[in-house]
Amino acid sequence: MGWWIALGILVLVGTFPLGIRAAYGRGGARVQVLVGFLPLTLYPRKKKQDEPKKADSPEKPSQEKGESPSRQSQAPEPSGGGQKQGGSLKEFFPLFRLGRDLLGTLRRKIIVRKLECRLTLACSDPCDLAVAYGRTWAAVGNLMPQLERLFVIRKRDIQVDCDFSADQPQIFARIELVIPLGRLAALAAAYGFRAVREYWNIMKKRKGGAVT
Repeated sequence: MGWWIALGILVLVGTFPLGIRAAYGRGGARVQVLVGFLPLTLYPRKKKQDEPKKADSPEKPSQEKGESPSRQSQAPEPSGGGQKQGGSLKEFFPLFRLGRDLLGTLRRKIIVRKLECRLTLACSDPCDLAVAYGRTWAAVGNLMPQLERLFVIRKRDIQVDCDFSADQPQIFARIELVIPLGRLAALAAAYGFRAVREYWNIMKKRKGGAVT
């Protein structure tokens, strides 16, 4: 009986969704992390109350007159420290292929739980607005099949409206991306093992050993 309970708990944890929700509207952008059905806001952050400014400390006698403290605190930069040295391109290719395979596998594992976009076109000329309306729907018709090849979209709501009295176009967009925790753990284990193996082969090759 205990094994069945443990198995049920593992299955429940494996289906636990993790994801991200991003939205843009009149109030600006908002980004939230979804832990199950609990949203945790990443942006915008809550403004902290301004702390009282500390009183300026008296100048130390060691500081010279006419020289700012910030200039005295700066240490001399070592020569050549700003240059970033590159590694071997031949050694980078296996890691690049690994990342490419991961992205190719991950794109069909991510679930778009909700895709919402409401675009309101604005123009004083009815003819120009009609042309823009047709072109917009044509772009939507070309874009949606590409998104459906990349992601599993469960629910979508795409609307395009016209407003002759508005000064400029307006848009509201929201997307929710989720992936089950079990699927994410399986991908991390599989590709993590491959990444360690590729890196181990690179290090052995540098030392002159046989590559596995």
